[in-house]
Amino acid sequence: MTTVGAFDAKTHLNALLKRVSKGEVIRITLRGVPIAKLVPAGTGEQEDPREVARGIRDVRKGATLEKISIRELINEGRR
Repeated sequence: MTTVGAFDAKTHLNALLKRVSKGEVIRITLRGVPIAKLVPAGTGEQEDPREVARGIRDVRKGATLEKISIRELINEGRR
């Protein structure tokens, strides 16, 4: 995998896209920290939408803003 800085990625985006279209994967970094990955279209992992929705529901169950639950905030907004 090739690594490219964000400035170089912006400057040479067209060339990077051509390389990616040929199957190469390119990691983009910002100050040395990986922030993005360019991959060929269609190679991303497909997740089952039901699994994604289930995961969102699981996260919401225990989510609070300090001592206020998301449900309380929703109900407050409806008043």
